[in-house]
Amino acid sequence: MTRSSRTALITGAGSGLGRAVALRLAQDGCTVLVTDVKSERAESVARELQAMGATAQAHALDVRDWEAWRSLHATVGHVDILVNNAGVADVGRLVDTDPDQWARQININLMGVIRGCRTFVPGMVQSGSGHVINIASLAGLALAPGMISYNTAKAAVVAFSESLRLEVALDGVGVSVCCPAFFRTNLTDSMHSASPAVVERVHKWMDTSGITADDVAQACADAIAQDRFLVLTHPGTWKYWLLKRIWPERYRSQLLARERQRRARRAIRD
Repeated sequence: MTRSSRTALITGAGSGLGRAVALRLAQDGCTVLVTDVKSERAESVARELQAMGATAQAHALDVRDWEAWRSLHATVGHVDILVNNAGVADVGRLVDTDPDQWARQININLMGVIRGCRTFVPGMVQSGSGHVINIASLAGLALAPGMISYNTAKAAVVAFSESLRLEVALDGVGVSVCCPAFFRTNLTDSMHSASPAVVERVHKWMDTSGITADDVAQACADAIAQDRFLVLTHPGTWKYWLLKRIWPERYRSQLLARERQRRARRAIRD
């Protein structure tokens, strides 16, 4: 099956990276199913795709809701490409987190991915083809301090994706996990517990990363074409990933040195 005859379903596609992936796959001729928790955002992106000549549909989807997934599957049927992109961010050390933050991270960032795969991967296995891209984060590999609930959920997405890849490899289904670092999105809108200083710092990292949502979307399209598992989108992140795997104590020492510097700066400000 050529990519131009495929149907792609993208969660959280009403803005940010999801929208960029929708545009990129539409350029390849895919029929795009734009889903978002806010139906008006999904409809806006679907109209944008249709204006460029693509075939697109908009569907409201709350990735926390199993029944919503079942209803969507009954409506759209088989898909060839599933991009589990919907997610939220949170910051804070363990001692600063509360049960609601943990529940939100697990229910959206992890279980949203699992629900999507459980709903649509069986059809891919039955047809003997298809591709899943789960959007994780470099945070799920780097595990830097200060984002423990987000790190944990995204690391679980990486582990789930690797397990799933092995389970469906002989069935003709590909699985990728995309782990971008910071780039300009509206992700900080979901940081319920973040202070203005933290939000400002994250915006600075986004603006200076040199990577855009379109760049990450292109990397996702390449991963589908190449059947590549781990997608690292930012220059230099391969170096840190390899250091952590090959020389974990050196990597830990570097993170601790940065944390000491951060605490020292905070002590001076306070």
